[in-house]
Amino acid sequence: MNYILFDDSARGNLLPLTFTRPVADIRVGILTIREKWEIMLGEKTSTLTEPYLSNKFPIIKAENNILINGSISPTEDLVKKIKSLKNDQWLFQDEVLIAYSVSVESLDDMGASDEFDEESDSFASEEIIAYEEPFNKLNYTWDVFTNNEVEIKADFELLTKSRKSQTLSESNKLIGDKSMLFIEEGAVVEGAIINVKEGPVYIGKNAEVMEGALIRGSFALCEGAQVKMGAKIYGGTTVGPHSRAGGELNNVVIIGYSNKAHDGYFGNSVIGEWCNIGADTNTSNLKNTYDEIRLWNYPQQTFIGTGLTFCGVIMGDHVKCGINTMFNTGSVIGVCANVFGSGYQRNFVASYSWGSTVNMSTYSVNKAIDVAKRVWERRNIEFTKEDGKILKSIFETTSNNRKFRF
Repeated sequence: MNYILFDDSARGNLLPLTFTRPVADIRVGILTIREKWEIMLGEKTSTLTEPYLSNKFPIIKAENNILINGSISPTEDLVKKIKSLKNDQWLFQDEVLIAYSVSVESLDDMGASDEFDEESDSFASEEIIAYEEPFNKLNYTWDVFTNNEVEIKADFELLTKSRKSQTLSESNKLIGDKSMLFIEEGAVVEGAIINVKEGPVYIGKNAEVMEGALIRGSFALCEGAQVKMGAKIYGGTTVGPHSRAGGELNNVVIIGYSNKAHDGYFGNSVIGEWCNIGADTNTSNLKNTYDEIRLWNYPQQTFIGTGLTFCGVIMGDHVKCGINTMFNTGSVIGVCANVFGSGYQRNFVASYSWGSTVNMSTYSVNKAIDVAKRVWERRNIEFTKEDGKILKSIFETTSNNRKFRF
């Protein structure tokens, strides 16, 4: 069977995180949603996403295909149900389309790179199957950090079952059951205090925890990532592959390849890939009034309620911020934004914005691409023409948001 992960209507609500990736490539827990599905299905997946992303994330078709909602995290029961689908069967929970079995002819009619529309008349089904068991789904950007702790626990069990951890060095202090700590091959942990009483701690392959770090589970440090000296890490936090984490983090998801290496507080936040956070950068995650926090929503082009009292910053890919930057409660920072200066940044900073709290201008897309190339080269990753096209497409589609008034 051929499995395809599709972007559903939640994609717009997950911007700016989904400007540069399909929904399934968002990291929540230890793994991305795609990685979870591929492990549990035992198969590779391809993607049905926006046209401008489809060359980098192409769809692969076969005679028989099952399309799976890329915003949903798998469970064992859900995987069994999906694998049992017959041709032209839909799997729904209430109004949410979970999966659909389709022939290659029907898939060709849909088009290789169109966004999948669960309400499309072209996908008339002979049989709709109701699914009633619970699962986690990303509907809004804040769901990434609110779901993160439970997803760390699920991924920890998935990745470590029937496997043996490396032994923790005697230079460390472990509080709690050692079965709740797993250290992958090549990882280095020295002089840290790790508390696993509230949740597991996963240290990925070739990752490093430096001396003086204080870590409370649930926590995931992914492959090649690093916790700096004296860092304070609270539960529900994930540091994605090849990222750097320092200062104080509480319920934060760093998707990958980003640096938050210095002192400063981030709480209830999501940081995309290829971001660089200046020293002593802080984010507020609680209003002085304890009111509900509102976040910028791209489809509605306004701020909407989150239902949350705690919410920090949602940061798209390739964001850079200077030293001592201050992010206000409930901030959304677009792709390739470059911000600095004293005082609180605005709660919504558009993609390709360059400047301070008192003066902002448009950041040249060609300069942004040049910087991205240099940053990727430092990690020995090729920045392709397709990557450049994606950034140019984002620049064009976000032009209406760059209306600078001071």
